[in-house]
Amino acid sequence: MSDLMPEPGTAPGEPAATDGPPPMPAAPSPLGVVRTPTANAEVDAWLERLADADHLAADGHIEVYEDVHRGLRDALTALDARPAPAPVPAPMPSHDNRS
Repeated sequence: MSDLMPEPGTAPGEPAATDGPPPMPAAPSPLGVVRTPTANAEVDAWLERLADADHLAADGHIEVYEDVHRGLRDALTALDARPAPAPVPAPMPSHDNRS
């Protein structure tokens, strides 16, 4: 019935009786999302970490997502870092072949 019309045999404002305990939440199950390799081992490892969320209840996903986000952000930041300048080779010694 609705909140406005209580079930027969219940007083107004009293919760309706149920036929047993409340249903249990479904167990976590994989979403089956396919992760395509990127050819970057570090990025692929972070994307694989997302699979850890498949075995957790929804309230545990945030920790995995934040960890993966942090790792991917660090990988992108590393791409922007400029490599150290290559060392300048020493000048070749000049040989004076005069005798």
